[in-house]
Amino acid sequence: MSLNWTFIGQSLTFFVFVWACWKFIWPPLISAMRERQQAIADGLSHAERAAKDLQLAQDRATDQMREAKEEAAVLIEQARGRANAMIEEAKNAAREEGERIKEAARAEIDQEVNRAKEALRAQVAALAVNGAERILGASVDTSAHSRMLEELAAEL
Repeated sequence: MSLNWTFIGQSLTFFVFVWACWKFIWPPLISAMRERQQAIADGLSHAERAAKDLQLAQDRATDQMREAKEEAAVLIEQARGRANAMIEEAKNAAREEGERIKEAARAEIDQEVNRAKEALRAQVAALAVNGAERILGASVDTSAHSRMLEELAAEL
């Protein structure tokens, strides 16, 4: 019989222990596990959202890099075009300046030729007067002769 009373006492103690655990220990433990489970679920959802945001940011960064490269290519092409235009402008300006210098040189050469012709005319006139004086043996009026040569040069 003592075995029965021991068994009943142990059973009763066990049921009191289970009831106390069920009433006082199990609810805070369950709520702590649920809170922990919720925190883990929230953390996982935040991590997934962060991964999506990171992917979106990487995609945007890739798009911006591509756009920046395209804009840079356009700017480089515009700069090359402007440089070529500037080179062409400089070439044209140099050609125009060369033509202007050639024209100035031609005008100067023409003036020199005219001066040389006038000097030759004067020398020819002086030689003609000198030769005529020798041939005629008389003095020839140089002022009248130079007037006549000027009139003749004007006609030519």
